[in-house]
Amino acid sequence: MEVSKELEGVIAQMLKPLKGISLSVVIEGLSGNKIIPFDKNNEKDIIILEKLKKVAIIAGKEINKNGISVSRPNEVGNAIESYIRNELNNIGYNASIPKTKKGKHKSTGYPDIEFIDEFQRTNYLECKTYNDETDPKKKSMRTFYLSPSDDFKITKDAHHFIISYEISKEINDGNNLFRCKSWKILSIENLEVDVKYEFNCDNSRMYKDDIILADGKF
Repeated sequence: MEVSKELEGVIAQMLKPLKGISLSVVIEGLSGNKIIPFDKNNEKDIIILEKLKKVAIIAGKEINKNGISVSRPNEVGNAIESYIRNELNNIGYNASIPKTKKGKHKSTGYPDIEFIDEFQRTNYLECKTYNDETDPKKKSMRTFYLSPSDDFKITKDAHHFIISYEISKEINDGNNLFRCKSWKILSIENLEVDVKYEFNCDNSRMYKDDIILADGKF
């Protein structure tokens, strides 16, 4: 077989997405730490769920007092992080931006928040939003992302939660204003994820002199 044909076959095989992989398997493989399953019959887990319900409700009400003014719906999720983190701290949980294995607070990437409950257990929490156009039960749009990292944010065995808000949009003085309509709390140890490979390039390589054919200024 010619080398070029063989390479085509290898690359084609690489680009086939892997589907239906348990997030628990992915997290343990990437970080060496396990997702602790939520147990509906465990008294400690029942208590933490009740606290998270209060957090979701109070944070949503705080958001709705003035709304969130951003250009795009997918920016709302970033804006609600501070509300949820504040309410976690207000109920007595030590909530912060997760620290990486190198001990640095890292805001980008999964998960958004790390908090310690009253039983001195570490928990991770992700903030999500959706609207009528991206109803989670009707749409197949990708909304959960997890990328490998040399300095991963997951450093402990822990519960993994998502607080998600359904949001609505209104126009106020020509600006988009978003408010919360409903909320959900998810435990994602059984979440199935897909792996989709991609090829990428940074600006230092894309704009090298030897590949620029022409340029100019205004």
